[in-house]
Amino acid sequence: MYSKKIAAMLKKNTGVGDRVKVLSAGTEFQGTIMPRPLGGDSSILVIKLDNGYNIGIRPESIELLEKSPPKPALPPNGEEKVKGGIAILGCGGTIASKIEYKTGAVYPSITPRELRLAFPALKRWNVHSRRIFSLLSEDMSAYHWRLLADAIEEEIKSGSEGVVVMHGTDTMTYTAAAMSFMLQNLPAPVVFVGAQRSADRPSSENEMNMLNAVFSASQNLGEVAVCMHATTNDDYCHLHRGTRVRKMHTSRRDAFHSIGSQPLFAVDYRTDRFEALAECRKRNDSGLVAKKEMNDNVALIYAHPNIKPKFISKLDDYDGVVLVGTGLGHVPVNAFDDKNVHGIIKPLRELIDSGIPVVMSSQCISGRICLRIYSTGRLLMDAGVIGDGADWTPEAAYVKLCWALGQTKDTKEIEKLMMTDIAGEMTRRSALGEF
Repeated sequence: MYSKKIAAMLKKNTGVGDRVKVLSAGTEFQGTIMPRPLGGDSSILVIKLDNGYNIGIRPESIELLEKSPPKPALPPNGEEKVKGGIAILGCGGTIASKIEYKTGAVYPSITPRELRLAFPALKRWNVHSRRIFSLLSEDMSAYHWRLLADAIEEEIKSGSEGVVVMHGTDTMTYTAAAMSFMLQNLPAPVVFVGAQRSADRPSSENEMNMLNAVFSASQNLGEVAVCMHATTNDDYCHLHRGTRVRKMHTSRRDAFHSIGSQPLFAVDYRTDRFEALAECRKRNDSGLVAKKEMNDNVALIYAHPNIKPKFISKLDDYDGVVLVGTGLGHVPVNAFDDKNVHGIIKPLRELIDSGIPVVMSSQCISGRICLRIYSTGRLLMDAGVIGDGADWTPEAAYVKLCWALGQTKDTKEIEKLMMTDIAGEMTRRSALGEF
């Protein structure tokens, strides 16, 4: 609770969630009253400014500008049983987390129902929600991808006009890519959303991201996308294609960027802004295509100086390997037979000859794999490494190989699937403005 002095200023008709004007040390601030964190100085008032950041100030006066809207009432025994509208599926992550104040640890605990109560603006849309599982995203596996794909398919077939998936940010790009391959020809948007900072931390962006994700799920889009802050402020979000997005910063609110392409849309639910920035697939009525089999026995290996041939040989327990090479898609191959170089071309060739597909990606953030320029690339192509001409992200290449191995065991078919653009994971051409 706040101190008696602040309580007296707030009076009986002003409290948490209300928009106020506060005078402090001759400066005027406007924002929303936030709960006081446990511990600390009870004479400090915490308000959320319009840019989304929280500040603590010693108030001299507090003037009520606007009461917070009432929270929507929900049935006491769980979620509404409704059809249509927008489905919100909970998978855990920071957007559905709270802080345990003794240790400062963040853990997934907020249910989709609680989030709906926390965001009164959701009443603008016909939404229903359920929790699929509650995990921090680093703990997810292909097993959870299948559970989520099943739930999304069920929602779409039952008439939901769009699906929002609450997900942790650390591996959201992997799951978004997985849904892009598992659920094709989407008749409705599937929008992933997360938060870099939990709801009770200063400058949490969860509300802005969530409401823009729901707004996006109501639009004319037939793809899997990721909705996250476009800038560090609460001005708008970007909607990224699920196979072309990467988390580029550990903690910034605008951590997610589209790689090798523009974001699909700039989104702001408050002004009904849904501005197209790139071509996208639209809703269609030709029928959802579900190909949900995945083979998770795939290795993702970063090439590096001093990598050992013996290490590559031990990858024969895997059904597939994705190499994240340097530059244009390079690994040590000892093209000039230097006695002090330990190339890995021989064990790579042995893996491929044994029926284990090896796919190349690049450690460079942007650009295209080209194995036809240097001797290194030509040796890799001759050995049968897949990927020449591709500009997929390492995450998309890894998930796509898991998916391709789930569809067939035929190595020629796997190569054909990998080199066919299925969900926008490979672009036709690279534009200078996309770097």
